[in-house]
Formats: sequence, structure tokens, C-alpha cells
Amino acid sequence: MTDCHPEELPIFAGLKPEEVQSFIRHTAAVVKQYERKDRLLAAYEENDQLGIILQGTAQILTEDWLGNENVGHRLERGALVGVNSAILSAECSGSAVEAITPMQVMWIPYRALLVSGPRLGRIHGIVMKHILEALARKNLLMVEKMELLSQKTLRERLIIYLVQREKWQKSERVQVPGRVQLARELDCNRSALTREIGLMQEEGLLEAGPDWLQLMKERILSREQ
Repeated sequence: MTDCHPEELPIFAGLKPEEVQSFIRHTAAVVKQYERKDRLLAAYEENDQLGIILQGTAQILTEDWLGNENVGHRLERGALVGVNSAILSAECSGSAVEAITPMQVMWIPYRALLVSGPRLGRIHGIVMKHILEALARKNLLMVEKMELLSQKTLRERLIIYLVQREKWQKSERVQVPGRVQLARELDCNRSALTREIGLMQEEGLLEAGPDWLQLMKERILSREQ
């Protein structure tokens, strides 16, 4: 587990490596490996563990009662998974978590996390603070997803998507997944997405690379005005 450098994760910020290892021992945390397309968690599956992504990328899939799936936000190194189902054990979540790339995930038994406070002292308090911050950040992502899907046109969705990613990545040149995955995140057809990206490039509203997109904001705003 030390090869994954867990002390660098946001949930352990402010802790020394030996304090992180103490936390892992006292909570009996374990690391599991996943391959692409594996389900870290299935929809409506009972779960009593909180997961922390050590390596790789996953995505949230929401499933309705007809079995239809919609792609939610992406989860990368440091993100938490299974929090809702672990805390609300009597209410199984309709969301699944699927690996986009090979992954390593640290799983912490939720009950062990609760009862380890007296033994861990300040370490426990720091970790719990970071968990609450992660939950608040997750709510922001859900609000952003609703804003994205409420846009009327594919162009508007793509623009909002890139503006949101600029904020999280702190860069105007946004790293994006392949066209198939990007189309899933925008809830659209891949061909329609490819066509729209091409049109925006022709109009000088967008620059594109093999794995990045960049909005020409000044041109977009001048056209809107």
C-alpha cells in the first residue's frame, strides 16, 4: 500500500506517512485491484465500506427502475466511493461505480472508521474533516451535472462541460476522455458530438487536440452579444 503513497491523498492531508499507516492498521483498510469495465459497486448493492481511489479513473452510473443507465461525474485519484451506501446501509443506492481504467481502491470498513476515534485521536479528527469536505465537493459535482444536462442544445452542453472542467483542472486547455466516453458524459450521440466539435472548430470557437479541447471564450461571448 505504501507504493501508492496514500499520504498524498486529500483525505490524509496534514498527516505524516506513519500517521497514515496507523490509520490504515486501526481501521483494517485493504486495497483491491480492478480492471477496466469492472464494477467497484453495483446499483442497489448493500455496502458497508468507504472506498478511496488510489489509482485510476471511474465513473458514476445511475440506474432507473427500467434498467436504463445514465453517466454521472468522473472519479479520479483521491475521490471517495460508496459513501452514501456505507452510511445509509438500510437504503441501497441506485448508483453504480464502474472502472474506466485499471484501478486500485482502498476500502475502509465504515464501522471501524466510526469506532477508531479514541485510539487514533487527532488523526481521526483530521480524516473525518476531509471526508466531510469530500461530501460537500460531491454535492457541487451533482449540481454541475444538473446544470449540464439542463442545457437545450449539444453546443451549450459542450461549452458548459468545458467551463466546468476548466475550474477543476485549473487550465483553459481541458483534458477530455475519448469521444465515446465524452459522448456518454454529455448524454448524446458520438457522431453528433464529433460533428459539433468540427463545426465549432470551423467557426473559430474551439481548438482541439487528441486528448484536449479549449474554448475560444472571447469569440463565443462576442457572438452571443
